[in-house]
Amino acid sequence: MERRQFSGGMQGKNLRYLNDKTQQATPVTRVGFLLLEHFSLPAFTQTLDTLVTANLLRPELFASRTFGWGEGEVISDLGLVIRPDANLELSALQDLDLLVICGGFRTELKASEPFIQLLRSAAEAGICLAGLWNGSWFLGRAGLLQGYRCAIHPEHRPALAEVSKGAQVTSEPYVIDRDRLTASSPSGAFHMALDWIKSLHGKALVEGIEDILAFEESRYRRIKPTENVCVSAPLREVVKLMDANLEEPLELDQLAVYAGRSRRQLERLFKEQLGTTPQRYYMELRVTEARRLLQHTELSQVDVLVACGFVSPSHFSKCYSAYFGYRPSKEKRLVK
Repeated sequence: MERRQFSGGMQGKNLRYLNDKTQQATPVTRVGFLLLEHFSLPAFTQTLDTLVTANLLRPELFASRTFGWGEGEVISDLGLVIRPDANLELSALQDLDLLVICGGFRTELKASEPFIQLLRSAAEAGICLAGLWNGSWFLGRAGLLQGYRCAIHPEHRPALAEVSKGAQVTSEPYVIDRDRLTASSPSGAFHMALDWIKSLHGKALVEGIEDILAFEESRYRRIKPTENVCVSAPLREVVKLMDANLEEPLELDQLAVYAGRSRRQLERLFKEQLGTTPQRYYMELRVTEARRLLQHTELSQVDVLVACGFVSPSHFSKCYSAYFGYRPSKEKRLVK
């Protein structure tokens, strides 16, 4: 059976999850995190979590390792002790596409000559370089931000401007300028990582990551079907009615009455603005919400089908398979 395609405002909410089996294999992007003493643990984990979540949606896109400068453990800004995977040496650079320098509020702005030379070697090898919190100071100290725009925690802007006079130090939360990525805060690190992933793999994947990580936990919030779609106020009201009545779907005549429109007017609005019928859009909204619940909650399949207004397991399975190409029992759980 040919898989049905989503329409209008529901398309972006679903196609980002559908892996095209005919796509060519994507090479793994290898990321190294250099953890400096008193590095910002939240900035590090915000960045790492985007990579881990991307791999949940499209397996094996990213590989990551943590490094220390010197032997032994590293203490984060929160006092947690981390043992890096390895000591960062010149030989490790050949296995990296991106090297992230993880600093923090109390990370000392001091760099040895071997450290400076290693950063320069990474740049010469064509490795992208990133700095979190005050990590960009070390890039500036190595002369690797000349002619670049960059971000750094406000406390350390004067220090960066002093060692790298050719850098354009901004007040922005993050900056991506060619092969340099810099962020001044955990939130900036999160959005920096998302923008970088989007440049590599497109908007659809990033929207999927945001559904899982951003702002509120996805398991507690509904999909907002018209959020990124330009539709008229009357149509938006109808979609809100649909969204509020998934468990017991309204008939088209009921929707028309509640919206103060005729049945024919509703059909025209959906056709002109979303390219589909009200009935089909309602079904797309319900299967999309069902998928969110299956992925992000521990609800049973029966609980999900009831919550989304399906009359029986067989009906639910048939509708779900028509859009996603497999039965709901095969859905991957993303509960963390």
